[in-house]
Amino acid sequence: MTDPAPLRVVVVDDHSIFRAGLRADLDRSIEVVGEASDVPSAVEIVVATRPDVVLLDVHLPGGADASVSGGAEVLGLAGPRVPGTRFLALSVSDSAEDVVGVIRAGARGYLTKGASAAEVSRAVVAVASGDAVFSPRLAGFVLDAFGAAGGETAAADDELDRLSAREQEVMRLIARGYAYKEVASALFISTKTVETHVSSVLRKLQLSSRHELTAWANARRLL
Repeated sequence: MTDPAPLRVVVVDDHSIFRAGLRADLDRSIEVVGEASDVPSAVEIVVATRPDVVLLDVHLPGGADASVSGGAEVLGLAGPRVPGTRFLALSVSDSAEDVVGVIRAGARGYLTKGASAAEVSRAVVAVASGDAVFSPRLAGFVLDAFGAAGGETAAADDELDRLSAREQEVMRLIARGYAYKEVASALFISTKTVETHVSSVLRKLQLSSRHELTAWANARRLL
């Protein structure tokens, strides 16, 4: 019986020593397929390699948007183009602002750099399978931030349940302003299939246009 294929990971951090140490210490079931040290190179390597998981530092140089952290900017630029990739924040920062900001941007978890290599490896496996992972004291920040939305969050979840997983992927990309051809390329499907999914999404959510879809997604913090 052959061993399962290793999980493919990109490590994004502006400290080369940290990247080298992490590469050496991760579990053998994890293969580092790329590294980056700033926002532009991170976006380029993530899109080029389409890894299973990106280990992403929160504070990175090279960002163009001063209103968000470098890690959040990488998520915003690369995330929609690699819908099958999960992002796991790994940072020295344990501030609520950093944690909540990068989770809102789309990260599936957040570990501080005090975590051991074994803990990071387990988190990579968990995030790749769809779970969310947080260092213990950081989970409270996320619960507080997203719990504050109350009924709005529950309502958004109910509405999302009407959509299939593929329809949700298409919905997020369309709501972010991507053209049908760009969505088709990102998801490896035909433009006609994208059109079919969009029609289904609009019908299920009782919306009439892409503009309304963007407003709907933005109001529910889904972008």
